[in-house]
Amino acid sequence: MGTTQIGVAKAPRRTLEIALAATIALGVILTFWSQQRYPALLKKLHAGTSVKVAGAISFDALLKVTPDMPVAARVMRTSVNWLYTNRFGMYFALPFGAALMTLLASMASPKRFASTSANVFCGAVAGAPMGVCTNCATPVAQSMIAGGASTRLTVAAMISSPSFNPVVVAMVFVLFPLPLAALRMIVPAALLLALPLLVPESRKVIQGIGMPEVIQPILVRLVEFFKTYFRNLLRLAVMTLPWMLLAAFLGALAAELIPAYGTHLPVSVLGVICVAVLGTLLPVPMALDVALAYLLYHAGVPTPYVAALLCTLGPVSIYSLSAMGQQLGRGTGLRPAGATAALGSIAGFVVMLLGR
Repeated sequence: MGTTQIGVAKAPRRTLEIALAATIALGVILTFWSQQRYPALLKKLHAGTSVKVAGAISFDALLKVTPDMPVAARVMRTSVNWLYTNRFGMYFALPFGAALMTLLASMASPKRFASTSANVFCGAVAGAPMGVCTNCATPVAQSMIAGGASTRLTVAAMISSPSFNPVVVAMVFVLFPLPLAALRMIVPAALLLALPLLVPESRKVIQGIGMPEVIQPILVRLVEFFKTYFRNLLRLAVMTLPWMLLAAFLGALAAELIPAYGTHLPVSVLGVICVAVLGTLLPVPMALDVALAYLLYHAGVPTPYVAALLCTLGPVSIYSLSAMGQQLGRGTGLRPAGATAALGSIAGFVVMLLGR
């Protein structure tokens, strides 16, 4: 019996659109790395033990904040300072995220690996050099998920970017004793290993078989591409900015209302847990987790509290958790939050036992 073969005409490749989106993404990230991010990170690394923090949750202080100000004024000014510090990260994240969203939408091939461990590993490797905090990595993650990328790959990149950036890792080992530096590396690594249990994988979109498209003139395709790109940019800004404003307010509220002297109280199990929860939620900019923890360590704050903060301030924040929870479901925000706080608490307990 003969076999009947049915031929299916393929739609024309979107080579032009893919090339344009990739060029924009590459141009944005190279400009960001060379003109702002890595010069700033290297400056902090070279500062060594002289590293300074101008605001409660920010490196820069556009507005002065003093203890004698009313609480409302301090919270408002701290919020503005946080937004000001994160401005460069958002200048990168929004156009880069829009380019990724456009690029992924133009590709018919799968945007994930079949293996869970391969997705997590690829996300961790891709995120490490990105050079943005978990807050500024969130718009990029939102664009990748909207484009059909693996959820686990995306979240792994969000965690890896602030946790395993080479310059930030160098800062950790320069500023802290080896046991603390090792804990700072172990906690986000454990979080990545647990990621398959914490974050469900999104469903793979099955591409349908369609009739061949009419090949449009180059000018028409260019106009359509840039319309799509700017539509994605606007969509990403609408998804991002409300959560950024909320994170600025909540982070400032926590930083200004929680008394600084609380970390000078005698070390307790409950105290370590509270500090770990606070570190999990605070939305700190890139490398501020290391600088702030060092300043507290140098000021004589109990080491278990410093360890809990050092291990929890970077990987996630109330902003990244809330935004991901809104897009992927509440559990996707709550489970990584609980795991980060638990791992940070364990780090604090380990330091308590070593101290004894």
